[in-house]
Amino acid sequence: MESLFLKLYVQLQNLLSGDEGQDLIEYAMLITLIPLALLIACQGIASSIVGIFTNISTSLT
Repeated sequence: MESLFLKLYVQLQNLLSGDEGQDLIEYAMLITLIPLALLIACQGIASSIVGIFTNISTSLT
């Protein structure tokens, strides 16, 4: 019975000291931050395009 608890304790220590969880968090952050940066960039480009078309429409009238 004690060896079972010892094995569970050792496995728990190995899981807590491993780096696999850190990699998962880094990938999750990248998956979140890249679309956010793209969204912000697209909003800036969209406002520039709207301004261009507004200038074209006012110059045509």
